[in-house]
Amino acid sequence: MQRDQLLAGRYRLGELLGRGGMSVVWRAHDEVLERDVAVKVLVATDPSARRRIQAEAKAAARMSHPNVTNVYDYGEALLSGERVPFVVMELLSGRTLARRLAAGTLPARAALRVCAEVAAGLAAAHAQGLVHRDVKPENVMLTPSGAKLVDFGIAAVAGTPEIDFEGRLLGTPAYLAPERLDLGEVLPASDVYALGLLLYRVLAGRLPWRTETQTGMLRAHAYAEPGPLPEVDGVPPSIGRLYLWCLAKDPVDRPSAAEAARILTGALARLPDPGAAGSAVRSASPTDATADGAAPDRPGAADPRPAGS
Repeated sequence: MQRDQLLAGRYRLGELLGRGGMSVVWRAHDEVLERDVAVKVLVATDPSARRRIQAEAKAAARMSHPNVTNVYDYGEALLSGERVPFVVMELLSGRTLARRLAAGTLPARAALRVCAEVAAGLAAAHAQGLVHRDVKPENVMLTPSGAKLVDFGIAAVAGTPEIDFEGRLLGTPAYLAPERLDLGEVLPASDVYALGLLLYRVLAGRLPWRTETQTGMLRAHAYAEPGPLPEVDGVPPSIGRLYLWCLAKDPVDRPSAAEAARILTGALARLPDPGAAGSAVRSASPTDATADGAAPDRPGAADPRPAGS
């Protein structure tokens, strides 16, 4: 596969945006609708990877929400005699929350805004019966129009078994809800648990548990009680309570994503806005997302990574 190659008779490949273990992402031009898009092309050859990328396209295409990346199309291209699947997605301008956090924590307003928008995206997915299962800073894009939840590569329908068709538990250990370790059914509350960890991460600059090993992290999810959110200038006490609510060990004791979004948006609306006193809540802007003064990354799609990485 190379620059200027035409997929499905309409998607002209341009710049290579990123590469992962399972896929590559290209900037492309849709010659039918005359717009730029991102094309995620599978490079792994195992059948499970093919099923997963198709499932990702189907899951994300069911939603239309400003805080969820749009999926436009799914297809297969004949390359070197082999049919290769690809997903056509919205081309996002910005960078991942993970890359922004590498420069330090977000200011209070920006942090609450990003988490409110992620919660709103999760609520939209849950309303469709879908659970993302991999909420983490790497899967949140900061764009001029707001934060967007990306990579539905391991999303699953609520109520289906947690283990996949190969008997594996997919996800990122640092953000795994304790009930997921029991290998039961997929629950929307597991995304809310990860949202609570994300909230702590953007405000405190780390996760609640100081452990570097995967085993230690999994034990913390299952047995350790999270400490309180450190005091952060401008963050009201309601946010500390929300964080602990999201991290309840029993999933039935957690708020819904919609309730979390309501609390976060309400807290944000009560914060003084130094840029425009009394203004309405805005979507995350490049200024908010790059408050450290660092320039945004070049425009691109979500970083391509193996599912569950």
